Amino acid sequence: MLISSFLANRSIIYENIISKSRTKDRLMRILISNDDGVYAPGINTLYKTLAKEHEVFVVAPLEERSTTGHTLSLDNPLRVTKISDDEDIFGCSGFPADCTLMGIAHLMQERPDIVISGINRGANLGQDIYYSGTMAAAREAVFRNIPAIAVSTVCDFKKNPEHPIHYSSAAHFILNLLRKDILKLIPQDHVLNVNVPDVAEEDIKGTKLTELGMRWYSEEIAPRKDFRGREYFWIGGVYKGHCATEGSDCVAVDNNYVSVSLLNLLGRPAEKLAQWNELIKEL
Repeated sequence: MLISSFLANRSIIYENIISKSRTKDRLMRILISNDDGVYAPGINTLYKTLAKEHEVFVVAPLEERSTTGHTLSLDNPLRVTKISDDEDIFGCSGFPADCTLMGIAHLMQERPDIVISGINRGANLGQDIYYSGTMAAAREAVFRNIPAIAVSTVCDFKKNPEHPIHYSSAAHFILNLLRKDILKLIPQDHVLNVNVPDVAEEDIKGTKLTELGMRWYSEEIAPRKDFRGREYFWIGGVYKGHCATEGSDCVAVDNNYVSVSLLNLLGRPAEKLAQWNELIKEL
């Protein structure tokens, strides 16, 4: 009885938040975070793109925090640095989930209408989401009744630096998505996970509503010894490929489609899939 009452109250709060969000004039209050760090090109591109049409606030880690999962700094103090005198851009000494919480509960005078985490350098496909700091930043917002999107550019880490990553393709996709008044289409307790191929916008074939696939990584552990003869280890984690399941996020991106996945954080059946299928046709 207590659990059902709690969930009912959360639903009422969530609906009130959505109904009050400023979407009629296309101006939303957006909090951006990531796990690549506040100086990363992905978050910079996303900020500049969204700031053209929305009120954007950035709180992101001061250093890279990739694959740190949903870590919260409960036993260590956090320090916040204002990165820009003219813009609401802050660096935080903690982890991605810390950054979201810091923005929502302390730095922003009003709660954001939506939290967007990214643009991540690299995929968040399949089981990647359980390791991802990018996903954690978005998930923390959902835990606090705020809609959230995680967005990643699926790129090759060995890519020649002379050929920049196409972050702008992902940024413009998110900007277009926000124009669709999507807040009412993100169900409570869900994260919208977006993965965009690393290609120019004109080379993207379309958008697909997907489910999580499965990616394979090496299980190699490389032993080493330091100069005192003590043993230490490197975990491999080298990407080896993915399953070929039709309808999966992995297959969609592999075929140059944007993958959009509605991820339920509480294990209940996904909602509003019919509405999303209609919206996807417009993208």
